[in-house]
Amino acid sequence: MLLKENAVLVIIDVQGKLATLMHKHKRLFENINRMIAGAKAFNIPIIWTEQLPDKLGETVPEIKENLDGVELLTKSSFSCAGGPGFNEKLAETGRKQVLVCGIEAHICVYQTCLDLLKNDYEVHLVTDGTSSRFKSNYYLALDKLKDAGAQMTSVEMSLFEMQVVAEGDDFKKLVQVVK
Repeated sequence: MLLKENAVLVIIDVQGKLATLMHKHKRLFENINRMIAGAKAFNIPIIWTEQLPDKLGETVPEIKENLDGVELLTKSSFSCAGGPGFNEKLAETGRKQVLVCGIEAHICVYQTCLDLLKNDYEVHLVTDGTSSRFKSNYYLALDKLKDAGAQMTSVEMSLFEMQVVAEGDDFKKLVQVVK
């Protein structure tokens, strides 16, 4: 069961023109923004990465604008765990449940999730906050990650799972996020 006190959100490489080529990219961006808003409402730490921004471009503006105050980590490795500062920043949170969003599901997201699992993190792949250019690669990544031990979730499922009860200030914030 996801616990907001034990969760961290990782946003992987939603950058430049490549991001706009993702299958159903507009919905993807909306879902990632909802996940960011939910993380902020629940005071869940956010880790945000870009892959070679000088070549692939920056995070798309419609997501970047919601990441004010969040430190950007850049990398050249496909896995975030191979990039400078990622493992340290994740360890500093003291949290072991990692909600993962981003692109592409079968490359950077996939390799990051495998490294997280190898390092004894509980991986929760936010399936509606993840995509690839081709549906076949997306579904292949989900199948392989599920087989490797990652748990599949969605934006609403993960947020309501962490909320537990339909009452309180956090619930009021959550209702605003998902409507």
